[in-house]
Amino acid sequence: MTDEIDQTLIAALMEDSRRSLKALAQISGLSSPSVAERLRRLEERGVLKGYTVEIDPRHFGYQLQAIVRVRPLPGKLHEVERLIQATPEFTECDKVTGEDCFIARLHVRSMEQLDEVLDRINGHAETNTAIVKKTSVPRRLPPMN
Repeated sequence: MTDEIDQTLIAALMEDSRRSLKALAQISGLSSPSVAERLRRLEERGVLKGYTVEIDPRHFGYQLQAIVRVRPLPGKLHEVERLIQATPEFTECDKVTGEDCFIARLHVRSMEQLDEVLDRINGHAETNTAIVKKTSVPRRLPPMN
């Protein structure tokens, strides 16, 4: 489990993963070496899996974002999973319970590109697509306590 100081450090890193040890020390009330040791232990335990940067896909021409529910045809589950993994426009995908086997997020530059991406899968699965109008809750941590 994590304590209050760990949670403070994690929250600070979620806000800005580029924060220096010195800045994290000021936020947590610890010394920089103590912060470094805590981060090392959190990494070793798998609590912190990486440090990342967040980009806006629109700056690279990806004007549309879609959520796609995918139901593979009988016997096509693994093939569909490989197709999704091999398609770079799919930026996230979860294997889920229920009627659909996958729920995926993809970014495309146009409706035509959306059709092209989905056509690669449609011979192997049924899809149901929703265009994202707005992200009301951006990716965030669940409560840590």
